[in-house]
Amino acid sequence: MTTPLVELDGDEMTRILWQMIKDDLILPFVDLKAEYYDLGLVHREETKDAVTYEAAHAIAKYGVGVKCATITPNELRMSEYNLSEKYKSPNGTLRAILDGTVFRTPICIDSIKPVVKNWKKPITIARHAYGDVYKATEYRVGEEGKAELVFTDKNGNEKFRETIYDFECPGVIQGMYNKDSSIKSFARACFEYALDAKEDLWFSSKDTISKSYDQHFRDVFEEIFEKEYKDAFEKAGITYFYTLIDDAIARVVRSEGGFVWACKNYDGDVMSDMISTAFGSLAMMTSVLVSPDGKYEYEAAHGTVTRHYYKYLEGEETSTNPMATIFAWSGAFKKRGELDNNQELVNYATSLEQACFDTLNSGVMTKDLVHLAEGIETKQVNSKDFIKEIKKNLEAILSK
Repeated sequence: MTTPLVELDGDEMTRILWQMIKDDLILPFVDLKAEYYDLGLVHREETKDAVTYEAAHAIAKYGVGVKCATITPNELRMSEYNLSEKYKSPNGTLRAILDGTVFRTPICIDSIKPVVKNWKKPITIARHAYGDVYKATEYRVGEEGKAELVFTDKNGNEKFRETIYDFECPGVIQGMYNKDSSIKSFARACFEYALDAKEDLWFSSKDTISKSYDQHFRDVFEEIFEKEYKDAFEKAGITYFYTLIDDAIARVVRSEGGFVWACKNYDGDVMSDMISTAFGSLAMMTSVLVSPDGKYEYEAAHGTVTRHYYKYLEGEETSTNPMATIFAWSGAFKKRGELDNNQELVNYATSLEQACFDTLNSGVMTKDLVHLAEGIETKQVNSKDFIKEIKKNLEAILSK
């Protein structure tokens, strides 16, 4: 390797798997050059979360990062880790600094059939991970009264005022926002990703109901496509189209897969879990944050596997699936190799993924996959033995 990867360590069981993967599947085969940042909650507390911001800027500098799953603290975690404050989601911080869009794609194997029987190819969810309900301002209305939406310009001039609702009883209100710069970055990231993957791009919202908010998303996508990407899509033999979110769901269920589905923030949050579960398991779901200027951060789509971590601390064996975390590493190596014109590194990453497939296709699996597999004899193993089996298959591939 010539240019470093940015390595972001994490928390709990995924932190344990992270080290296993490095020790068995990476360090024996790759002259790893990495700029390391510990995003474990203990170190985030020690640095007052400065380490997260440093890691994000390092990815902006070097172009490729790989991240372990991390804890977003709640009240329980505040006490457990004796935190001085409730730190923000590291993923949210990374997305904000890199202005990125999250793309999530299932890892598919022949022996685990999608719940939707006609799905033949993976479906990638592109989630606009900014604003909307996740940055909303909310208020619990406790009495009769009028709620209004007001916009005042920077000079103090009121430009818009409209009644949201005249409350005759208690209720609840919410105000959410988005901004053109983020929507445009989202659109461009989706078009670039679809071109790179050579797959059709769908975008869905509910502009028939949300005639300003969702309509604006639709307008931005269509304007950028027509001006910047139409010719490239035609040349690549792929298409872009818009449809309503409810129609998109019907189309997705009836499709064979093999496309990128762009969704607003909440829709993408929900649909990525639906897609991952329908294809098999959230532990078999890759995730990559892509910025509009071509920065990439790879990670697993799942969390820190807290339940298994507590068992591990008690000395119990766990059968935690490391596939998505391994594919985060392989995805980062592929991208680093492509950007640096390092075909040897790309070949290693491809071989690592093939070793994973060879292991699963032989029936050696973690507990979460055993009950999903069809048509093969399975053998349930713990996490350590699963990684050892992958290493054996990797060695066989690389020795050819």
